Amino acid sequence: MLPKEIIAKIRRLEIRTGRMVNEIFAGQYESVFKGRGMEFDEVREYFPGDDIRAIDWNVTARTGHPHVKKFVEERELNIMLLVDASASQRFGTRSRTKAEVTAEIAAVLSYTAVKNNDRVGALLFTDQVEKFIPPAKGTTHLSRILRDVLYAQPRGQGTNFNPALEYLNEVIKRRCIVFLLSDFHTAGYEKALAITNRRHDVIAVEIRDPGEEALPNIPFIAVEDLERGVSRLVPSGSKSVRQSIQQHYQRAREERRRFLRKINVDGIELTTNRSYVEPLVNFFRMRAKRFH
Repeated sequence: MLPKEIIAKIRRLEIRTGRMVNEIFAGQYESVFKGRGMEFDEVREYFPGDDIRAIDWNVTARTGHPHVKKFVEERELNIMLLVDASASQRFGTRSRTKAEVTAEIAAVLSYTAVKNNDRVGALLFTDQVEKFIPPAKGTTHLSRILRDVLYAQPRGQGTNFNPALEYLNEVIKRRCIVFLLSDFHTAGYEKALAITNRRHDVIAVEIRDPGEEALPNIPFIAVEDLERGVSRLVPSGSKSVRQSIQQHYQRAREERRRFLRKINVDGIELTTNRSYVEPLVNFFRMRAKRFH
């Protein structure tokens, strides 16, 4: 049984995000995602006027008569949250850590899916798959997802997208909406992400803390790599050192943006020191304009 304080925290998060969804996101979500998917229904004989691109050539060859595939609009969606649970998520120089912002975003997306009668699941990962929660409906299921996201006790410390993306492709056969929630402190994931996006609709949600890339102007600062468990003194009083670190993060972000555009993955960029409401609303509006 969960301790009372954990239950209370989950409940507060549900209430807060529930209000936000009802007031802001519910209509946006439905206009963007509902009806975007089509699922196979049956094969029937070809009739004049049918789209020839829908011809099922295997059945046509077998029967000797042209047949076409019939599809129907999906009324229910699968939403999968790929949640980064690595050690770097514990970092935060403002009032919230990256992990806390990640949990709130996961709550907003989960609550919105449940409200729209969609199935939502989660896959928590570090440099390995930590936990898989199959997509399901209902508020009880929502509470389970939030509990696991908030109070995960991962075995791994590092970040590696590849095991999570490969596992997702194995266990989720039906096309779904995938929200990848991470600070993107990793590399070498490009091929795996491109493959996953061909099978699913992937949305990359970067959650960063400005303190990671904008060091204070003091003589020295102790910097700890949470994923590797090592720390060192950085001469942050040096302007060139501060600029070099900031430029490193900016270059990495620009490269990531270019890559995501190349493989047609939408991206959302969030920070711990600002509200996530406006960026999410802008994202939904952008998707709505594209698809309608």
